Amino acid sequence: MADITFDYVSSNDLPAALEIEQLGYPPDEAATEAGFRLRQSQAGNLFLGAYESNEGSRKLIGYICSTLSPATSLTHESMSTHIPGSSSVCIHSVCVAPSHRRKRVGLALLKEYIRRLEQAQSGQSVNLERILLITHDNLRGFYEKAGFEWLGKSSVVHGSKSWFEMRYKLSSLKDSATQILDGNQQIPPGVLEALRRRPDVIPSSRLISDYPNGLTDLLQPDSNAEGVSVNKFKLLCPRDGCGSIILKKGVGKWVERASVQMEPLGHPPDSNLITLPTPPQTAQWWLITPSPMEFENIGFTRPVKPLMESGRRIKLLACAECDLGPLGWCEEGGSEFWLACSRVRYGG
Repeated sequence: MADITFDYVSSNDLPAALEIEQLGYPPDEAATEAGFRLRQSQAGNLFLGAYESNEGSRKLIGYICSTLSPATSLTHESMSTHIPGSSSVCIHSVCVAPSHRRKRVGLALLKEYIRRLEQAQSGQSVNLERILLITHDNLRGFYEKAGFEWLGKSSVVHGSKSWFEMRYKLSSLKDSATQILDGNQQIPPGVLEALRRRPDVIPSSRLISDYPNGLTDLLQPDSNAEGVSVNKFKLLCPRDGCGSIILKKGVGKWVERASVQMEPLGHPPDSNLITLPTPPQTAQWWLITPSPMEFENIGFTRPVKPLMESGRRIKLLACAECDLGPLGWCEEGGSEFWLACSRVRYGG
């Protein structure tokens, strides 16, 4: 199975995006080629694609495109122009190719889109306050899973069906600072700096060695499979200052199997990572299947080397937020993803 990655859509990929648009919307709702080229040229950093990568090539399988507006609600006017520096992200399309629907690609793409906008916001490179979109009522549940709230029927008329507006409130340093102030009181020294900093590792996160009974304290029975244990807590990046959530609880299956030499011979792992046993000794692993869409956050290297038992090359897994790795591995084109139990933290 090919990997799914996210990247901004270039002008070369607009024909593929337009084809997905035309397959996803009826003729009276689909955007035109001119509209697509305008959005990509004026708001390219708001045109994010999902790509299926396989053996050095990649194919666009979904996208989200937006423009900016100072309006706090979607109207024909707010969606017909792009005003840089505005506070509202107006989503025009969230669309996935028919061949990849019902595979969680759309939800993963939408979450990645939100993550990038909030990351830009926390870095103060933009001043965004909200994401706005209109949808048909049958897709309400999909957008609510990504954190959008239902606002009701929209005034926009486009095609034969009714549209409903939804909104996602982006985190704001300005709002946080305002809550601290009382009247004309000045912000205490260091508060804004603290707000701007990324949080340290989640306070409750721990290594296996921090639990009284070690790995036993991290396991719980899988309700869907007898005799199988899954992760009782969320898996987090072990780097101090990151702590990004890699996997939700209950998703990874615990397996003891042969260790894997993921670092080049003679090169010790990063200081944030535990050294694994030397093969063929065994190690403890979390097995994630059947697709990388199960992860909340993960990155992949290019294929690096074969596994002796299969002869297939492997890709190494790393934190997609800070690039710490390798945290685990997978076979190229495979459907099993392995995280070393000792190379993640636990919490939440």
